[in-house]
Amino acid sequence: MLSAWPWRFLVLIALLIGLPLLGVWLAGERPGAYLEFPPTPRPQPPGDFSWRWFAAIALLIIATVSPFVVRVLTAEAPSPRPMSRRAQFPWWGWLGLGILAVAWVLAWNRFSWFAPLQPYTFTPLWLGYILVINALTWQRTGRCMLVNHTGYFLILFPLSAGFWWFFEYLNGFVANWYYVGGHNGEAVTVFLSASLPFATVLPAVLGTKDWLASFPRLSAGLQDCWRIPAPLASLLPWIALLSGIGGLTGIGIWPDYLFPLVWVAPLLLLVAFQDLAGQDNLLSSMIRGDWRPLWLGALAGLLCGFFWELWNYQSLVHWKYAVRQVHTLQLFEMPLLGYAGYLPFGLTCVAIVDFFFPKERQPGREPDSAQLRQPEVGYVAQKSKR
Repeated sequence: MLSAWPWRFLVLIALLIGLPLLGVWLAGERPGAYLEFPPTPRPQPPGDFSWRWFAAIALLIIATVSPFVVRVLTAEAPSPRPMSRRAQFPWWGWLGLGILAVAWVLAWNRFSWFAPLQPYTFTPLWLGYILVINALTWQRTGRCMLVNHTGYFLILFPLSAGFWWFFEYLNGFVANWYYVGGHNGEAVTVFLSASLPFATVLPAVLGTKDWLASFPRLSAGLQDCWRIPAPLASLLPWIALLSGIGGLTGIGIWPDYLFPLVWVAPLLLLVAFQDLAGQDNLLSSMIRGDWRPLWLGALAGLLCGFFWELWNYQSLVHWKYAVRQVHTLQLFEMPLLGYAGYLPFGLTCVAIVDFFFPKERQPGREPDSAQLRQPEVGYVAQKSKR
């Protein structure tokens, strides 16, 4: 697979890593100070709070999300359709529930006999969640990643670990979160112990997206709307590319103000690279008027984000935030506006998986109206149609 696009992969990696360093250099700082690995963000105060920035970002979030909410709520309810095959909740789903429940109790308590393993509760919590969300999808549709595409499902774990380490690297520039109660020791030990929970991110988000997609009402009205006019559509990938380049560079120059771009700029680069290479992606879906993949990916990121913050709250090893300008109204450890970052993060999870498992798009060909009326059921549905 890599042999078909090594140049694209290497250029993308170079931009993702190099652009923030370029920004630091342009700001007159030493880029080498940001190359420590594994990254170890230091505790920092949130800085000055600004109601002006809080209100501006809140209004931007509301303006972005409201059209989707209004469209879904006012759209005609989809006609009832037979599911491909309903199934009983599987035994491994009950196993996942058991793992999740036990891990939750262990994570939020401090049993002396469990002390040596106390730092490692986050991984079984999310393994339990991943089993449960796949079981729920199986129960509703008779299909799920874990059962029907096991190889793909397993590859998501190592891909996820590398994926989240990149965001730890970006956090070195903005210092929005840091860890307490963590491991002390050799860099290799820290890297391996942290990679275990990082490996659960993509399977959780992609599994949640598949489950949400099994509820057609959640994305009603988004299958054929807001088509991008042809002149703008041809420019959109280049706009995304330049915006992503500028955003990642700007993070290194003005981290106190551009920190939200940590969640947006990588996504813009990813979809731009995919679109310019002729691959089907979130941007091309948006251009042809099918906004369901964006909406469902964003919702999956937000739902997982809620559980990340919930289970993080009382765990021994956990993260805290120091978000400049808007650090107020916390829900668990996260400032309220910070949850909006999970919306583009969910899309980035979808985009990175699409990048490594591309769906080729024939130039100039759009899906017919019958295709657009078919509910989006994520990767599982796409594979089952082939």
